[in-house]
Amino acid sequence: MKVILLEDVKNVGKKGSLINAKDGYARNFLFPKNLAIEATPVNLKNLENAKKQQEAKEKEIYDDAKKLEEELTKVTIVIKSKTGENGKLFGSITTKEIAEHLEKVNGIAIDKRKLELDETIKSVGEYAVKVKLHSKVTAKMTVIVTEK
Repeated sequence: MKVILLEDVKNVGKKGSLINAKDGYARNFLFPKNLAIEATPVNLKNLENAKKQQEAKEKEIYDDAKKLEEELTKVTIVIKSKTGENGKLFGSITTKEIAEHLEKVNGIAIDKRKLELDETIKSVGEYAVKVKLHSKVTAKMTVIVTEK
């Protein structure tokens, strides 16, 4: 019996996939637990439409990430911090501070968890910060740390 999975089922398949299941397994396990529906022509057409909508949504998210990437590559953030001898900072500049400064100055709200630092920022200088916007889109922006 051909069925369409409504949820991920371990060792069987992923959500939205069309599988061949034994009649008893489908009737006694998959259908009662709402894990699958029978693959009728109507259900197959609904699945196809849902996949098209999902692809369109993913493309829109990807396009938005690309636009934001172009915007972020032009951004340079200047953070002023107290320093000690030889330009060493008291503490360090964190991704949270960078995200807050980006939102306050440029009006771009980005979650601090999307920012990736190659090294900890503990001294005055210029640093490259990666921003993971999408699984396929990563932007680089510049952060300059100066003395207060």
